[in-house]
Amino acid sequence: MFESRFQSFADLGGPTNGAARVAELRRTLREDGLHGFIVPRADEHQNEYVPANAERLLWLTGFAGSAGVAVVLEDKAALFVDGRYTEQAKAQVDGAVFEIRHVAEEPPSEWLGRELAKGARLGYDPRLHTPDAVRRFAAACEAAGAELVATPRNPVDVIWKDRPSAPSGAVTPHRTRLAGESVAAKIARVKAELGRDDGLVVSDPHNLAWLFNIRGSDVAHTPLPLGFGYVPREGRPALLVAAQKLSPAVRDGLAEHADLAEPDTLVELMTRLGRAGARIAFDAATAPALLTQTLEAAGGKASVGADPISLMKAAKNKTELAGARTAHERDGVALTRFLAWLDVEAPRGRLTEIDAVAALESFRRETGALKDISFPTIAAAGPHSAMPHYRVSLASNRKIERGIFLVDSGGQYEDGTTDVTRTVAVGRPTGLMRDRFTRVLKGHIAIAQAVFPKGTSGAQIDILARKALWDIGADFDHGTGHGVGSYLSVHEGPQRIAKTGTTALAPGMILSNEPGYYAPGAFGIRTENLMAVEPRAIRGAEREMLGFETLTLAPIDLRLVDWKLLDEREVKWLEAYHARVRKTLSPLLDTATRRWLNEATRRRIAPRPAR
Repeated sequence: MFESRFQSFADLGGPTNGAARVAELRRTLREDGLHGFIVPRADEHQNEYVPANAERLLWLTGFAGSAGVAVVLEDKAALFVDGRYTEQAKAQVDGAVFEIRHVAEEPPSEWLGRELAKGARLGYDPRLHTPDAVRRFAAACEAAGAELVATPRNPVDVIWKDRPSAPSGAVTPHRTRLAGESVAAKIARVKAELGRDDGLVVSDPHNLAWLFNIRGSDVAHTPLPLGFGYVPREGRPALLVAAQKLSPAVRDGLAEHADLAEPDTLVELMTRLGRAGARIAFDAATAPALLTQTLEAAGGKASVGADPISLMKAAKNKTELAGARTAHERDGVALTRFLAWLDVEAPRGRLTEIDAVAALESFRRETGALKDISFPTIAAAGPHSAMPHYRVSLASNRKIERGIFLVDSGGQYEDGTTDVTRTVAVGRPTGLMRDRFTRVLKGHIAIAQAVFPKGTSGAQIDILARKALWDIGADFDHGTGHGVGSYLSVHEGPQRIAKTGTTALAPGMILSNEPGYYAPGAFGIRTENLMAVEPRAIRGAEREMLGFETLTLAPIDLRLVDWKLLDEREVKWLEAYHARVRKTLSPLLDTATRRWLNEATRRRIAPRPAR
């Protein structure tokens, strides 16, 4: 049932099982000679979306956010979350069992340094932590005179009697006509990057999918096949995925490029390589500590750093860029149909946020090409729009009334992944709403028009998105843009436009452009398009220059624009963008929606603001 997707613990009356499950966990810890245990929100690959059998933090605590970690000691427990989830954690987690801590203000290592008893043995599952995370926890234990202990079994799994089975979604080929490069060519590129390393463990499933031109269905919203890979400097690679995920035809196709094995044989492979004294590269962001520990215990050398595949994957080739353009045209038709429908229905006062989510998804499904939404749709009315990561539930579902409505959504198509945010006025907007919307739009246009030298990072241009807000003493607390995959994750690194975006932007990278403004308890604004980095020719230029091609095609609500705040260059960009939207989408729209689009993108004078 569609509405079951919107149930939350608040809908069910709040947290119910924390005390009993923590008590049972403590009994199991005593049996294992442990005085505490770390429970991260993670699977073996540090995925953003994890399969049901890896939702240990949710099962133990009731917390349903996408990031967090709990620590359970003999006499107390704490849940650590970031600022996005402090209020959600309070609603979902039994405060009598877990202290709720802000992870930035008080990291788990600090809390452990204060709360761990001298001589205590703190357990962790080495499959669920990266080597760097283990080092941080080990240092905290050492400072407290305690010991960090890798456990052979996960005590949460022991007490989770009805734990779901591991996912077994079918692996499907991602044809070269969509990928733009053969598996053999990709493997050769990876081998050329190994340098002094004897091989590379591929622990990020996104990189695994890219390398072997495959997709899967093991997690929500991202077509990932969960598994591992190993690429040696010499010889055949290995692809380690569960055999039941491979049809005979897929197995035969993959066997041309790699030896096939079960994921649990990777530990044995690390032991063999370690005994041979091999130096093996691991991805710092996703490699399980168990693998580096196994290799080094057997005598090998773990070289932990950035997986070279990540940058290769980030720079889309001509085929992938062409697919992205087609996907955005298709998605733009669906979103424009939705916005036209919303413009008629919302003023009647009967629509809810969930109604909007259902309608937008139906318009995308009517394209006949949608594989999945690329993330849970953010449909936020009124004060809900002031929460950047709001997710509607049955309990929070709000009517769309006069004011601001923000919708952030995307689709997964075989030829591309989309992510777009539009903020629309329901009724007459206030002068404050128009001012802030226009300042956000100015930041969006500044990024879209940016021209910069090769080697420039996202951090160096992030200020362009914020200046119009800084001018009045305002800002937004999230990054300006994240990377986006090609029929892969809607949140792809390492490229990003943010204060922390240190990766140099390169041709082919796809990023979002999404500055925002949020007035808590009142309204929020965000305008988001996806863009591709492209070479930019400048007559007489002394350096190689880059710029952005805007991919997203959907109207921006001109009723929210304060034209006095835009300069001539910004007005020309907005009019040219809307002209391109009309030219591209109009032939693909029905007559009524085409008429609406023409009117919506040619309004130059907004109505007098509401008082």
